[in-house]
Parts: sequence; C-alpha cells; structure tokens
Amino acid sequence: MVLLRLLVLLFALVVSDLHSLPWFINVSESQGPGTILQFFSFHCSSHTPTLELLNVQPPTTFFNPPSLAKWQGIYVGKVTLSSSARLDALTVNHYDLQLRFICGNRSMEGPLSIDVQRDPDHIQCAGQFASPVGEIIQVPETIAPGARLYTLLLSGLELQGSQLSIISAQDSPYFPGPFSINEQGWLQAPSQGLLGQGQKVFQLQISVSFGKGQSCHGMVTVKVLPVLSSQVSFLEQAQNITIPENLVPGSEVFQVRARGFDVRYEILFPVPSPLFSIGRVDGVVQTTAPLRLAQAPGVAVTRLQVKAFERLRQWASAELDLTVNVRSVNQWPPRCLPALLVSQIPETAAVGTVLDTLTCTDPDSADATLDYQLWLHSPPDSASLCLRDRVLEVNATLDCDTPGTCFQHSASILVLDGGQPQMSTEVPVLVMVTPVNEFSPACAPRTFRVREDAGLQTLLGSVVGTDMDYPRDSIEYYISGGPATFAVDRFSGEVHLLGPLDYEQQRLYRLTVLLIDHGQDQDPTHHRSGSCTITIEVEDVNDHAPECEPPFQELTSYSLLSRSIEVTKVSCHIPQEPQRRTFSYSIVGGNNQNQFSLQGAVLVHNGPVLGPSWPEWPSTYELLVRVADAGPSIPHLSTTATIVVHLAPWKASTEATSTHRSTVPSMMTPLLVTDTLAFWQPEPWFVVVLTATGTLLLLALGWLLNRLLQGLAQVLQVPSKPAKVLLLNSIQGMEGSIEGFKEAPRREISHTPSSIMSPHFDGRAQDSCTGRDYLFNTRTGARRWV
Repeated sequence: MVLLRLLVLLFALVVSDLHSLPWFINVSESQGPGTILQFFSFHCSSHTPTLELLNVQPPTTFFNPPSLAKWQGIYVGKVTLSSSARLDALTVNHYDLQLRFICGNRSMEGPLSIDVQRDPDHIQCAGQFASPVGEIIQVPETIAPGARLYTLLLSGLELQGSQLSIISAQDSPYFPGPFSINEQGWLQAPSQGLLGQGQKVFQLQISVSFGKGQSCHGMVTVKVLPVLSSQVSFLEQAQNITIPENLVPGSEVFQVRARGFDVRYEILFPVPSPLFSIGRVDGVVQTTAPLRLAQAPGVAVTRLQVKAFERLRQWASAELDLTVNVRSVNQWPPRCLPALLVSQIPETAAVGTVLDTLTCTDPDSADATLDYQLWLHSPPDSASLCLRDRVLEVNATLDCDTPGTCFQHSASILVLDGGQPQMSTEVPVLVMVTPVNEFSPACAPRTFRVREDAGLQTLLGSVVGTDMDYPRDSIEYYISGGPATFAVDRFSGEVHLLGPLDYEQQRLYRLTVLLIDHGQDQDPTHHRSGSCTITIEVEDVNDHAPECEPPFQELTSYSLLSRSIEVTKVSCHIPQEPQRRTFSYSIVGGNNQNQFSLQGAVLVHNGPVLGPSWPEWPSTYELLVRVADAGPSIPHLSTTATIVVHLAPWKASTEATSTHRSTVPSMMTPLLVTDTLAFWQPEPWFVVVLTATGTLLLLALGWLLNRLLQGLAQVLQVPSKPAKVLLLNSIQGMEGSIEGFKEAPRREISHTPSSIMSPHFDGRAQDSCTGRDYLFNTRTGARRWV
C-alpha cells in the first residue's frame, strides 16, 4: 500500500496540474480517514500560493481542506478523507469537490469528481444509526437507571459474532455516568440515571467489530427531556471547574441551573465568600477579587456549596457542590538586561570572541528555565555570530573584503519562558564590524614605449594597482624619485610625459611607482604601501640630417672617349647618430646631358661617345648631390652637397707607337683643387621664385643652343681633308691608348702651349696596367710610349 501511494505521488508530480482539471477518480468505500485521494502540482515563483476547497456536493464533512507544501521548487497539494469519513456506495456514490488555487493575483478553479465504488468484502452498518447524520433519540430524565434506550439493528451481523462498544468519551461533568451496550445491541442508560440531566444532549459514537478484522461505526444522539415537578433539583451534578488566574473581578466562572418554580440561588459555604459570588436570580458564579497565585497561593482550589430554592417555598431546595480550580497563567514576558545589544569589533576578531552576555529573568517565576534563540536578519544566511547559552560570540571569520558581507550584522535574541501561554522577549542585536587594512597594494611591472618626438602630456600607459581590502583598489599613485620628465596621475595611475626626450642621450628610463591605499581602515591615518617598477623605452625618431665633408668641392677631371672615370667620392655622416651609415645619393641638379652618374657615393663621369657633338674645349659643371639617410626610420632627412667639376677632353695621339718599357715609380697623385666657399641659404619662397626664373631661363637658352647647333651642323657637313685625317688619327690614337687602361690615369698638367696639329707632347704619365710611361698632348690627347 505504501509503494502504491509512492507511485501515485510520483505520477502526480509529473503529470498533474490544476490546468488538467476536471479530474475523475474512483475511491473504494472501504477507504477510511486519512486516505489520500489526489495529488496536485503547481508552479508559483513570486508568491505563496493557497489551495482551497470551496464546496462539496452533496454536502458532507468527509473531506479535509486540501493541504499545500513545497517540494523541490514546486508546490504539491493533496486531498484526504477526514476523521469522520464513512464512505458508503449504497448511500452516496458520487461527490463533486470545487477547488480554487490562488497565486498572487492569479486565481484558477476546477472540479474534482469522486465516484465511490462498492466493495463486496466491506460490510457496512445498516439503518439510520450508520447514516452520516446518525440516530437521534429522546428520553425523559426520569427514565430508570440502566433502562434500554435504543436497539441497534445491524443487517446480517447477527451471525458474524459482532462486538459493539461506545468509543466516544463519557467523562464527567458532562456525563452523569457511562452509557452501555449489551450483547443484544441494546443501548442502556447510565446506572446513575438521567435525573437532573434535562435538556442535555449526549452524542455516542459506537463501533461494531466482527470477523475478518472488519468494523463499522455509527452515531447515536440522546436528548434528555426535562420532566416538570414541584420539587427543586439541579440540572447538573457536582461540578469541577478550572479557571485562569488572570480573570478580573466580575468575570463569569460558571452558571448553575435548577428546576423549580421561581428559583433563587445563594452560596452556603464558605460564608462569607471572599473570592466568588453568585447571581441570586440567574445563578451565575462570578469572581469578586483578583486570583493571584503568586500573592495568595491558597486560592488555587476553592470549594463552594450552592443552594437553589423556590422564592415562595424556601423549604423546597437543593444543593450543589462546585470545586473551582485556579490555573496559573503566564502573564509577563521575560525581562532582559541589556535590552539592546550593540557591539563594535574589528574584522580581524578571532573566532570565539565574546561580544556580550545577556541576563534574563521571568517575573512570573524566579526559577523558570528560559530558552534563548538567535535569529539572524542581515545578512539572513550569515554564520558569523552564534549564541552559546546566554553568551553572544563570534562564530566565523568576519571578512570585510567582500562587498556586502561586512560592516553591520543585525539579529535578534528570542527569549522564551516555559509558561502557558508561552511568553517571549526579543532583544535586538546590532554588531558593527569595523574594517582593518590588512593587505598592501601591489602592481605588476610594466614596459611602455614612446617616440622621442612625443609631445608634452602624452599618455604613455597606466599603472594598474590592486588591493584586496574593501573598497577594492582604493589606491593613490606617486613616482618615487626619478626624473621630472614623467609624472603619474594620483588617482588613475596614468603615466604622462612632461619633458622632451632624446633617444641619442638616453634610451631607457626605469621609474619606481609608489602605491598608497586609503579609506580601508577604521583609523583614517592607517595606510599600507607597495611599489613596482615601470620601464620606459624611447623609440628612435630620425631628427638629424646628414652632413657632408666637405659640403662644397671644386675639381678638374679629364674625359675619355666612351669610358667612365671616377671623379670623386661624397663623404657624409650624422655626427649626432654615428651608428647611422646608410645613405642614398642622387644628382638633383647640374647634370646637363647626363654625363655624370652616381655609383653609391662615387661620382662617375661617363665619357662621350664618338660623334660630331663631342666637346673640344674644357667645360664646367656645377652638380647638386642630394644625400638622404636610409633605413626604416622615418622621416628621411637629406642634405645637398655641391660639386663643381672642370671637365677637359682627353685626346690620344696616333703617333704613340713606341714599345719601350721602363720602370717608373707608382702612378702620381692627381692634383685636386678644392675651394671652400661660404654659401647663403635663402628663404623657401625665394628658392621657389628663383627656381621658376631659372627654369624659364634654361628653356630660353636651350632653344637658342638648339638653333646654334643646327647652324653648326650645316657648316660641318663637308669637312676639309686635313680635318678628316686629324679626326681619324685621333680615333686611332684613342683606341691605342684605351687598350691598356682600366681606370683614368693620373695627370701631370703642363702649361707649355702647343698647337693641336703639332706632335708636341707636354705631359707625361704612366699606364696603370702595364707600368709603361708615355707622353701625351694635353690639348689633343695624343700620346707616345717612351
């Protein structure tokens, strides 16, 4: 049976809900009081729900009000049979129950239909006795003691060997004596009789037991009818009454009633009666003085003898004994000192620290045992405090470093006495937990990078400090020592640049940041500190232009036909950044006819190709060489070097046919004439104007030169025979002289004048490849081996 109920419960929790009503269930008539008829499950998260039984059709008391309990997050309700349930399918086989479920503002109703099934093995009591209302009989009060009042007609039970008994209580003073039932099923009057019990009603609950462990129940109500008589008699027998001690004077204790004509009442004993009085006409017994057991223990029990008599025939009287018991009443709650517990402790207080001791007494009883209970209010689930007997102690570590877990604990100590009714006193408890600065602030080392051209107030980064004390990270930042180039924001930890940086002077800074906490201790002057090191790396920015030595060169060079000759080498560096040695070179001006080029830092003259336009006379070129630093750093800065080159053509003689070899010293060092001139650097606008003007002038000169060259070409179209011979000889001489050359020879310049057609040689040099000396004409370029 237990297993079946468990399965019903599990099934109801899974599938039942009020929305699934109406429900139809079958119940056997053999089910007795306490039987669970149906489970319901409900969901209500924001309120406390209620489940009500609105009505039952047909009306009956067989069903208890539905219960509702919370189980694993849901509410489970159940309907059970009451203690008066006596199901009988032959009498009523169908009941309709109307249920209502309320969750906050939401209300739902639904019916529960119950069919009562006939149980063949269930033997019921028959007759009106076994009906829901029961049997009601009336008997006069003058009936003889032990007389038969009623016969229980039990269909088919005669052969079952049934046993009948009254199971309801028949205690005095409500019953004059017990009713009884014999073997024949006769209900008999008490052996004391029913005299004086007029107008009383006695309800007797009768149980019938028979074989196979079965039984049935029924109800018989006996109404005692009064019989008019000329004699005085009390309707009640001796009474035993209990009253509380807190009744005020004039409170009703009991009302006696006597049968007679124009009856009056009085107290015979004690006379006088200091505590009680009786109404002469109505028979109401009242108190006349306070019944304080603590001041007068003798008032606990008082025996009264009351007399009833007819006003006109006082000899017709009757007496009644009343015993009045005064019950102690718990009137005063416990009194406690102190009435309010207020404590202040640091969060580092050890477990077991005594906060306060409560002293309570019960005014009703000095020896009463009091019960102390601690109720925590804020936070409700805290276990930080405990109550051991009457001593309030610290039960767990009081940690203020988690938000919302410290600073104030409110609770109450409930003091209960053992009296009836039980009285209690609530002592408020307020424990203030003060914070203690336990931890030092800390921060992790950081590395910031900044360009050396960064402006003032540039944000380099932030120092992030941490502090485990509450409130968290309440920190101030300071730079301990170090240069004034940097500053840290006091509250945010942001590091700013306050001064200029120079990568070439200092590339790395190490600063010590000091962290000081505040506002984390009861004492505002108690601080803790920590520190960490931050590293600032200065990133190089190209801020110096190259410098060339010398910035201006003037030199003389000779041109070889169809050969490239090294003229000079541009030497540049950056004094402030000697490590930067990578430069780019380009000719930005003066390179007319593109006769010069750069091979790295080397200026090379590209010899002219044989043709009618080969210059015959020395010419001067003013070259502008732009030198810019190269590499990943930006921006790229540049400078311009000026090189003035006096270029003279070199023509070899066809007569140089001697193969004489002689050993001569190493080649002579060429003469290099260098002039250093002061130069003026104009304003940018002036340079723009000058450049535009020069461009226009060069265009005009170019147009004029073009016209002149066209006229010269017409003149040279029919050269004379001597000129042709001379040109042929020059070409042959050049071819012979170039065979042994790999680089331009060093030259000795002779100032002796000679004719271009004369075989006079005014210069002497040594071939760099063969080592042979030769003579050459500085004007015509002709040469001769020596």
